[in-house]
Amino acid sequence: MELGFIGLGRMGANMVRRLIKDDHEIVVYNRTPEKTKEIAGEGAKPSFSIEELVGMLAKPRAVWVMVPAGDATEAQIAELLEHLEPGDTIVDGGNTNFHDDIRRHADLSAKGVNYIDAGTSGGIWGLQVGYCLMVGGDAAAVDPLIPIFTSLAPPGGFLHVGGPGAGHYVKMVHNGIEYGLMQAYAEGFEILHASDYELDLAAISDLWMQGSVVRSWLLELAARAFKANGADLEHIKGYVADSGEGRWTIQEAIDHDVPAPVITLSLLTRFRSRQDDSYGAKVLAALRNEFGGHEVKTE
Repeated sequence: MELGFIGLGRMGANMVRRLIKDDHEIVVYNRTPEKTKEIAGEGAKPSFSIEELVGMLAKPRAVWVMVPAGDATEAQIAELLEHLEPGDTIVDGGNTNFHDDIRRHADLSAKGVNYIDAGTSGGIWGLQVGYCLMVGGDAAAVDPLIPIFTSLAPPGGFLHVGGPGAGHYVKMVHNGIEYGLMQAYAEGFEILHASDYELDLAAISDLWMQGSVVRSWLLELAARAFKANGADLEHIKGYVADSGEGRWTIQEAIDHDVPAPVITLSLLTRFRSRQDDSYGAKVLAALRNEFGGHEVKTE
């Protein structure tokens, strides 16, 4: 089927490639025309403005937006609305806050335009293995696009999880869980790395993939990282960013009185990674020195 696609970054470009491989007709637009031309060379139809993209699509149109969540997505949807008509559909595949989805759905519905929120997981590997799609929105808007979702996802990897905002809500919690899993692996491998044994962490990662209860795709990626960078990871700075979903998950847990200590501490550990020297740790050291005479290390 035909789809407009905006945003040809690391995920977006590979999503388009996967759709083309399944014989869908994809009209693409990217802020930088070089990426548009590159994907056009692989079978997509290029456009170089939002107006041109919309004009190339048959009615009723469907346009997938795959740009960073927040201001970039807001601006892109606002520009699209200048050209779309009642009956058209916008799909937001970024990591949008579900509250924004609910607002947008109401605003767009008033204009007769459908809105779908599609939580998308798969990262840079999605072209090969497919994207897990958690889709929210009205069934009348979602159902016509099932061929698109089915092409993007692996078998069993697409689900219409609920109404407006539900897709990004499920993706938000998915990412919160991811924080906790990653932190547990990080702590375990740090213990192994600090031990008195000379342990091959890549080999241990591979070993744990063979029938262990802790096997996972993240563990496969840990093995790849150790093989590529060495057990010391000496070329990687221990600075860990977050893109917001962990914070939103924790806020949702607070709002519903749900204890979520693992996800919460995982996020706070990421904050700690961004400090060259923690002031809080200095206070702790000073207090231990004051009440117990414990040694203080000086710079």
